[in-house]
Formats: sequence, C-alpha cells, structure tokens
Amino acid sequence: MSIQKNDAASILEQMMGSSVGKRRGKLKIFIGYAPGAGKTCAMLTDARKEQKEGMDVVGGCIEDHDRPDTAAMLEGLEVLPHMEISGGESFIQEFDLDYALQRSPELILLDDLAHANMAECRHKKRYQDVEELLRAGIHVYATMNVQQIESLADIVYSITGVPVDERIPDSLFHSADQVEFVDIEPDDLIDRLNKGKIYHEMENAQVDLFTKEKLTALRGIALRITASQLNRIAIQISSQAKKNEYDSKEHIVVCLSSAASNKKVIRTAARMAAAFHGYFTAIFVETPETKELTQKNRTELRENIRLAEQMGAQIATMYGDDIAGQIAEYVKTSRVSKVVLGRSPYKKRRLANVNVVDKLTALLPNTEIYIIPYTQSFIYKPIYAKYPKLSLADLTRTVVILGICTIIGLWFKDLNFREANIITVYILGVLLHAIVTKGRWYSTLFSVMSVLVFNYFFTEPYFSLKVYDSGYPVTFLVMLAASFITSTLTMQVREQARQSAQKAYRTEVLLETSRKLQQAKDSSAIINEMAHQMVKLLDRTVIFYSVEVDGLSTPQVFPKKEPASDQGNYTGGNERTVAEWVLKNNKRAGATTDTFSSAKCLYHAVRGGEQVFAVAAIVMEHEEPLEVFEKSLMIAMLGECALALEKEKLNEKQKQISIQIQQEQLRANLLRSISHDLRTPLTSISGNAGILLKNSTVLNEELKRGLYTDIYDDSMWLINLVENLLSISRIENGTLNLNFQAELIEEVISEALLHVNRNSERHIIQTELEDELMMARMDSRLIVQVLINIVDNAIKYTQDGSHIKISARRERQSIVVEISDDGPGIPEEAKARLFEMFYTVDNIHGDHRRGLGLGLSLCKSIISAHGGTIGVENAVPQGTVFYFTLKAEEVNVYE
Repeated sequence: MSIQKNDAASILEQMMGSSVGKRRGKLKIFIGYAPGAGKTCAMLTDARKEQKEGMDVVGGCIEDHDRPDTAAMLEGLEVLPHMEISGGESFIQEFDLDYALQRSPELILLDDLAHANMAECRHKKRYQDVEELLRAGIHVYATMNVQQIESLADIVYSITGVPVDERIPDSLFHSADQVEFVDIEPDDLIDRLNKGKIYHEMENAQVDLFTKEKLTALRGIALRITASQLNRIAIQISSQAKKNEYDSKEHIVVCLSSAASNKKVIRTAARMAAAFHGYFTAIFVETPETKELTQKNRTELRENIRLAEQMGAQIATMYGDDIAGQIAEYVKTSRVSKVVLGRSPYKKRRLANVNVVDKLTALLPNTEIYIIPYTQSFIYKPIYAKYPKLSLADLTRTVVILGICTIIGLWFKDLNFREANIITVYILGVLLHAIVTKGRWYSTLFSVMSVLVFNYFFTEPYFSLKVYDSGYPVTFLVMLAASFITSTLTMQVREQARQSAQKAYRTEVLLETSRKLQQAKDSSAIINEMAHQMVKLLDRTVIFYSVEVDGLSTPQVFPKKEPASDQGNYTGGNERTVAEWVLKNNKRAGATTDTFSSAKCLYHAVRGGEQVFAVAAIVMEHEEPLEVFEKSLMIAMLGECALALEKEKLNEKQKQISIQIQQEQLRANLLRSISHDLRTPLTSISGNAGILLKNSTVLNEELKRGLYTDIYDDSMWLINLVENLLSISRIENGTLNLNFQAELIEEVISEALLHVNRNSERHIIQTELEDELMMARMDSRLIVQVLINIVDNAIKYTQDGSHIKISARRERQSIVVEISDDGPGIPEEAKARLFEMFYTVDNIHGDHRRGLGLGLSLCKSIISAHGGTIGVENAVPQGTVFYFTLKAEEVNVYE
C-alpha cells in the first residue's frame, strides 16, 4: 500500500468513523528471553483458539523469518495489508495503523512490540500504535523479549555486552492484562540456532548472545519479571475496590542530571518503585551552572527527563545553588522514603570537601539513600563547556573598569594616599566588574590583572613586575584572594537575585493566570486569557482549539508578535489532524514528541480527568525545545485552565438544571391551579347553558338574563386567563416582541377602562392626570393589559361603592402611574410575595374571587421589559396603591 494512507484526510475520516464509546481493549504480551524461543508460535496458537470461539482475529504484523512452521500457522488467518514506505531502492513494510483502526477487528496480532517505526509513520514506536489500538477498544496480542524492557537495559548490557536500542517503557509492560512467558531450555535454543531455525545470517553480536551462561542469566531475569507482573495483576484484581492511603506507600525519588549515565539511575529507581508499588518522583535542581551546559548536555538532560516521564515519574524542578540542600528540603516536605543517586554525578563545589552524596547523607540521616555505581564508559566529558566563550562586550567592560581603577589609583598616588587606599579602589572595581559581566572566568581574569597592574604602577620599581620589598608578595596574594572571594560572593548574590526574580516571575505568572481565569466570564474569555498568559510565558505563538459538539472549533491564533502571513501553515490540514488526534486520545502529540513528530506545533490537551475541554498548540518550528521550568509551568497553567473551563461548564449545567426545575415547577403549579380553578367556571357555563336549553320556555326574562350574565362573566374570566397564560409563555420563552412607540397616557388609560370587569359599574372609577398631553414610550397593547389586571384586582378585592383612582404624573425622566383604592388593603406579610406567580391573597371568599395568581406576576414581567419598576404601597387613610413607571417621551408641539 502507499504511504499516502497516513495523510490528513484519511486519518480524519478514520477518526470520525470510529466508535467513541468503546471500552479499552486488553493487552496480552508473550515474552521470551531470546530470539527463537517460540513467542510468535505461542501467540498464533492462542489466537487460533480465540478464532474458533468466534472472535474476529487478524494478523497485523507477523514476522515468520522464513520458518515453515510459522508460515503454516498463518494459513487461513486474515493478515492486514502493510504500509509500503520508500527506502531507497526498495520498499520497507510497516504496520498500517489507520487501516487497522478502520478494519476494527476484535483482536490484532503484532510481533516485535518494541519495534521502531519509520519516520513517515504517525508514531515513532510500535508500542504507541498498540496503545492507540487499545484506546479504540481493540484487543492486542504482542511479542517481545525481556531485554527490551526499559528499566532492564543496563542489567542486560552488563550481561550480554550488547546495547538494546529498541525498548518499551515499563509502564506499558505493567499495564498488560495478561503476560505469558514462552520458555525453552538454553541448550535447546542453542541447538535450534545451530540448525538454522532462528537466523539464516547473524551478526557477531547475535552469535555472542547465544551462550549458555548469557541465556541462563536472561532466562532468570525473564522469569522474575514475569512473576512480578503476574503478582501485580493478581493484586490489582483482588484490591480493585480498595485504595491504599498515601502514607502506606513508598515514595522513591531519583535525582536528574545531564550525564548520560543518569539513565541507569532512572531505570534503577523505576524498578524500585515498581517493586514497592510506590510513588515515583524525579527532581532536577537548576543551578547557576545549568546555563553553562553544552548543547549536547542540554539534549541529554531533555532525554533523561523524557525517560523519567516514560518510566512513570512525576517531574519536579527546584532552584538553588546548594543541590544537596534543595534535595533534602524536598525529601522532608514530601515524605520521601528512598532517594536514588548516581555515584557523584556532580563535581565538588568550590571549597567544599564533600560531594553531594556525602552532604545529602548528613542532611538526611533517617532516609534510605541508594548509590548506583556506573562505569566511566557511560559518561562523556565535559559536562560544561571546556573553554569559556569569549564575549567582546565583557572583555571591553573588563578593560574599561581596570583602566578607570588605574586612573583613580594614579590620582590617589599623586595625592600621596597610602597603598591601602589604592587596593580598596581595585577591590571596588572587582565588585563592579562582577556585577556587569557574566561568567567566573572574567572575574578571575580581572582579579589577576588587578594584582599585576597594581604591581606595575604602584610598587617599586615602578613600571616593572619586580618587587624590592619582601612583604609585597604576601600583599599581592592577600589582594588576589580578597579580589577573588569578593568577585565570587558578588556573583553568588547576583545569581541568587536572578533566581529570586525568576521564581517571583513564575509565581506572579501563576497567580496572575489564576486571577484572570477566575475573572473571565465565559469559556471564550477563559481561553483568551490563558492564551495571552502562555504567549507571555513562552514567547511563542499559541493556538487554541475549543471543543464543540461536532469536534474542534476554528483555531484561534495568538501570535507572539504582529500576525504573520504564514500562520496558516500552523493551522492547516495536517496540523489540524494532530489536534483532532489529541482530542480523541487525550494525549500530547506533535513536535518534540514521539507522535506526529514532524508537526510544526506541540499539542497538549486541556483536560479535566478524562474530558478534554480544549487543545492548546505551541508553535515549535524554528524554536528551541521547551526548558524544564517552562514545560512544568505550562502544564500547571493548562491545569488551571481546565479547572476554570470545567467550572464554567458546571455552572452552565447548573443554570440549565435550575431553569428546568423552574419550568417543571411552573408546569406543575399551572396544571394544579388550572385543574382546580377552571372546574368552577366551566361547570357554571355548562350548567347554565343546560338550564337554558331544557327550560328556556318556562323561564322568565329576568332569570334568563341572570343566566346569560353568569355565562358571560365566566367566559370572560377564561378569556383573560388564557390571555395571561399566553403572555407569560411568550415572556418565558423570549418570544415576546415589544413594539415601543410614544403614546398618550390618557388614551391608554381610556382604552384599558373599556375592557375592565363588568362589575366596574358597582365602583366609582376616576382618572386624574397631571398633564393631558403626557406621553410615555411603551408597547400600548401590553400596558393596557397591565392596567386591566390591576384595576380588575381593585374591583375584585374591594367592597361595592369603593373609590378607584387612576393617576399619572411626571418625575424627572419617568412617568409614574398609580392605581389606588379605599378597600381593606393588603397585609404587610403578603406584599413581599404579591408579584410571585400563582400567589393570591386571602383566597377564601368563594368563587367570586377566584384566580390563578398570574395577573400581577405578568404585570411585573411587562414593566421590567419596559425598563420600569412596579410596586405596592398603603393608601391614606386606608386602601392600597399600585404604581409603575415608564420612560417619559417629550411632546413635539409642532407636529
């Protein structure tokens, strides 16, 4: 097949078609201690059994090495087509991950779990392909040898003398659901080799491996590691419902350095953490010398940190000049039980007579410290640059400061000052020089040059490096020592100030990020603030993809400088493919990783648990890899962002739930009220209509008129009820359209009085306006409904013959409308709830005062939509006053 299967379109198509809700697949590893032990045959035998049971089994990548017995076992088994990658004159076949995901069988068989893929593949290692298959819900059978486990690399090398380049992290082996050790006697394995059943052509390293001593040692290691894994699986099964407390577990700490031999220390610590089932932390102490690391050492340090991460360690970064002191402080505060160190990977520090290991042992007398020896072959030198880098600017500063000190000294000499005063000038020059230059080499040079210049200009014989006074050599030595110590102390203070400023800056960034995220109002604002903080921290272009229902949103680019024309290169099809993969798999990918390593950006999932809220991309093209502190700080910031986004989503869900609860309560109250209060008018209407139909001929006109009146009143009550319900539903759904116009208050009140309750004739209704031409901005149809509801309430709840007055006056930019009566009034405790939906006052007087309690609630909603206020007060000497406000409109007298 063509390599084009791995392009953006096919990957996106595969991801969109895959099932999101599948459970994680299970991994079974067939492990041996040497090639030719029969791992592939054992895997095929088990796979055949599963196939007979009805499981969909396919071969992903099976290596038969031209062995007839292996080829025979492959007959009748579906083998997936390979990906063909051009390797010069020939094509190299690799496992086609995308085709396997699209085919989606129940079980896939894969040889050589530790195989390194070609650069054109998505992942650098085959075990990463396996991890993606497992996340897709596909079960995997895989084979490997014991020497391919990362933590055993040093032990295997010490036995065989052959380094193993292709390895898998211990975490993958420990996560296997089943492990089967494929055993064979070393003598039988050597016999198979001699008969040509393992390799047809072998290198010397392969031949050297097949000795009885080496095979026996490897077999013992394989038995132990298999037994340990089987025991781990049994413990996990028996204690699934139980979780150990932190204090009951061991906490192992390994110290990171830029030495190549540090890998052996990391692997040893990882084996200890796995054996004790404890926590594993790798700490790196950043010192002033860290800045002076060569590029090779920086690369080695990054590889060591990545190895520690692969081995399951949590990375912690500390800052300071005292390595042992920083490690001891972390051990005490983090309840560490075991510390693993290499044998003096650090040089002795200045005048100290003890190394880091000795100092740490003295500082931690109650902590177990393990020293891992290593041979010189694992170390390359120099750890720091062998020769100092010359800086023209620093050399110029050195010469200028030395010249100024000499000029001042000659002036002091003309003034007949003592030589001690001149020495003080040079000491002051040393202090100033240490502040303005970088590197100890310049301070040492300045100290030596100060002594030589002082000898040349200020001691007899002048302008010569000779001295007559026997005491001058001692003076020179004291001056040199004072200069050197002073410059060293000054540089230490400057470095400590730099580190303090760096710590303060990082703390400030974290605090500022947390504060800004808390102040952000929505998800878009959270992502915007987070992106600007990342640009500020990393000084790189940052891209954010928000997670939507149907996938990722359009990318938001936050450049470190003015937008460039090539920003589309960072958001194109292949780059978006990586972001989609990160969203689906909840893992980082892209530049500086082993997945989509050719990408131009480094992609991280902004996640809370297993849920991804966004994908953040950092442009790495033409940029150096992230430093340790930048990476740790960025991950902490992304964690803060995930918490903020999760909180925002929870708030949105809570609001939706609250709205649903309110709607359910409204619906329940409405149904309950309607079922009770509609029964009476409907019964009255149907009863009166029945009487008229059956007895119309015997009833006189007065009785008929009374029945007609009752039917009319009840039907009008139902019409008003339905009108209020429709208005409330439109307001609740946000579908109420307001038509604001300038209206005369007098006309609106007159219109409302035409539609009030028929019983208004029993009351005295008056209108009193401050100005007949008073106008307000309103939707007249709705304000008429407000007036009708309030006046009907006054008619309903006051005695016959009561006075009802509707008045209006202007107050500044508002019109205040009041409806007052001289009825019995409203109790104080009822006023607070009067405008609540379904609330009625003193509903115990019979059906002539029935109501659902919707009118005043509707009035409040309408007035609020107009931007006004509504309320109720006591009238003097008795009664009630309802009032509401509207925005006043100026009258144009020229129209």
